[in-house]
Amino acid sequence: MAITSRLIAKFNSYYADKPVLTIMMTNAVLGGIADTVAQTLTSIRQRSLRQAGGVHSDDFLSIEIHELDKKNPWPTGDLIPPSRGLPPPFDFERLTRFMAYGFIMSPLQFHWFSFLSRSFPITKQSGTVPAMKRVAMDQLIFAPIGLACFFTFMTVAEGGGRKAVARKFQDVYLPALKANFIIWPAVQILNFRVIPLQFQIPFVSTVGIAWTAYLSLSNSSDEA
Repeated sequence: MAITSRLIAKFNSYYADKPVLTIMMTNAVLGGIADTVAQTLTSIRQRSLRQAGGVHSDDFLSIEIHELDKKNPWPTGDLIPPSRGLPPPFDFERLTRFMAYGFIMSPLQFHWFSFLSRSFPITKQSGTVPAMKRVAMDQLIFAPIGLACFFTFMTVAEGGGRKAVARKFQDVYLPALKANFIIWPAVQILNFRVIPLQFQIPFVSTVGIAWTAYLSLSNSSDEA
């Protein structure tokens, strides 16, 4: 608890002095954590498929991922190339792309959340309705734009052109947007209703570690 209190105090101090830069650095770190989680899950998936005899009964994560593979099978030849053609165990360039995206998008997020806070103020007398309005605005306007920015940035950063961006949108944009509408409204209601403004973006980024890992897996699976 003492360490947490110190971290919060440090964050508040930096945020009070340089709010946008503080959010940018925080989002970059959390984006890196999210992609590390995604790459770890991918490594577990590949390892479980390469193991002699298949998935071991005592490997819970491999079992869960193996069950996911049964529902959404990937082409075996593309997923597991010959050993000489296997990718490196950890893709630092991909990690850098995710950290860069979190860093670059933070100012837009900061001003968007500030706009929502000013437009729909939450008071002791009125809390739920303004929070719902913020969620509606966030999900109907910012979420579709944010996902579009994510897939466009990642594809271009990977060296893809206009056709690659169009393919990415065709293959993964709508499924990701549907998943967003299932997961994020509840998270954002809690965020807008309970979390102080200066912690709202870090809260979203922290909860979003799993979400960003999902996006990372979606982005990388389209390349297979």
